[in-house]
Amino acid sequence: MSRIDRVEVHVFGFEGRNLGQVRGGGVGAIAYSKGASTRFTKYAVIIQTADGLRGEYVTHWVASASALGQTLMLAPYLIGRDATQRELIYDDLKRQARQFDHMGHGPLDIALWDLAGKKLGASVSELLGGYRKRLPAYASTYHGDRNGGLDSKEKYAAFAEQCHAMGYRAFKIHGWNDGNPREEAANLLHVRKVMGDRMTLMIDPACELRTFADALYVGRACDEADYFWYEDPFRDSGTSAFAHRRLREMIRTPILQTEHVRGVEPKADFLVQGGTDFLRVDPEYDMGITGAMKIAHLGEAFGIDVEIHACGPAHRHCMSAMRNSNFYEVALVGPDTPNAVPPVYACGYNDQLDCVGADGCVPVPAGPGLGVVYDWGFIDANREALHCFD
Repeated sequence: MSRIDRVEVHVFGFEGRNLGQVRGGGVGAIAYSKGASTRFTKYAVIIQTADGLRGEYVTHWVASASALGQTLMLAPYLIGRDATQRELIYDDLKRQARQFDHMGHGPLDIALWDLAGKKLGASVSELLGGYRKRLPAYASTYHGDRNGGLDSKEKYAAFAEQCHAMGYRAFKIHGWNDGNPREEAANLLHVRKVMGDRMTLMIDPACELRTFADALYVGRACDEADYFWYEDPFRDSGTSAFAHRRLREMIRTPILQTEHVRGVEPKADFLVQGGTDFLRVDPEYDMGITGAMKIAHLGEAFGIDVEIHACGPAHRHCMSAMRNSNFYEVALVGPDTPNAVPPVYACGYNDQLDCVGADGCVPVPAGPGLGVVYDWGFIDANREALHCFD
């Protein structure tokens, strides 16, 4: 038995250059702002066992104050548990967080998978039966701005050209947060006109469009421009199976939903009710690698594809073992801005815009566990708080 005797949660920060808050964009909405610097806060989880094992994970996009609070709430329930019993721990933590959105569960589960891989001398991909060594990637843009970055349809098309030259063969647009359907439709049509059939194109309004009619207007532009998927279009917050079923009935472009629906059971309900063509999954958001693979297999049972949301080593390991997934999301990127994921890798791992090869793919880490080495010197030097449970 590998009994857990200590859990640490390290909260730390770092600066993102040329990034600023978007007016009206909401919590965490950032975009290009020349010369600006935004402070980002993330957190790292360490799980240790009495027999000397250690699992680690540093959050990418899940690291809100709300998610951190849930991680701190759940961490004490790991003490004394057998670290190898991930299914049982998943089940128990899911119940403990039943009154909440489960966003703090994932980092703990991912750290347990890292620990298991290190114990067995195998990568998480190997533990999952993974076989894909390189994953086709798409460039997923920041939201548009009015500051000289992605501030026009011409700038979006120019950035798509830049990404294509780097090797990307797929590109996803996030719009302007203003909810202007005509501007959004004109943008996606222009990018298709410029790129022709050289790139697979997607659009994600991130629930910015205000009405069903607006979503329908943009959806019909997606049909005209032959977009691969249409994601989270309007202000239902991406949770209404009925509304999206109606939208599916009125457009041809496939719908990608459930980024904002947590866990396997609610996603199954959304799918059965006809609310989506693809499922969204994220090991950070959906209760870890354990939860994410349940959702991947749910999609497989229904014969549909399951697309990984956002980026990170856990995401790559999951996708390596998923037959029914098309693209890895390099999110978020722009022409002169960094991806605001933490710069904590001492091993060359990279989720910046230049992480793809000439083949448009990213590699799956091959070392034990998650296969990455964290720069604990950087984390310690930038630490804002340390929470310990033993």
